Amino acid sequence: MSAKFKDVKMVVFDFDGVFTDNAVYVDQNGVESVRCWRGDGIGLDLLRQRGIHLAVLSTETNPVVEVRCRKLKIRCISGAEDKAKSLTDLCEEFKVDFRSTCFMGNDRNDLPALALVGVPILVADADPSLSGYDYFRTKARGGFGAVRELCEIIFTATTATGD
Repeated sequence: MSAKFKDVKMVVFDFDGVFTDNAVYVDQNGVESVRCWRGDGIGLDLLRQRGIHLAVLSTETNPVVEVRCRKLKIRCISGAEDKAKSLTDLCEEFKVDFRSTCFMGNDRNDLPALALVGVPILVADADPSLSGYDYFRTKARGGFGAVRELCEIIFTATTATGD
């Protein structure tokens, strides 16, 4: 399995359903909040140590996404209606080939980005409509350590290459 991950230079994540459990909490004032897995931050730090670029592409335009990404120190593109275009722009900006890019998603709107990358990943509880795709699937569900699991896999694979 490590061969698939050893050449990863950039990891791009969807947010809702990947960093979160895909639930949203709304208070009486309409303010939304989400639940995230705290251990993801340590996993992201591991990838940073390897020099791997990190970003979030979210169709949501919600401050909670930007706030969480700021805390995790990862690039955030919210309101990304065309994830394939946004992913292409990121690859150009960081001069990273699609084959060396990993995208992690959980739903139909992630398919255009998943189709572009060399390492497409789904969280364990991805939408059932994606079950026919031959993508690597995490053991952990979105918002329950899936991001950390992927980070650990990539860190181990890239460390094994001796880079």
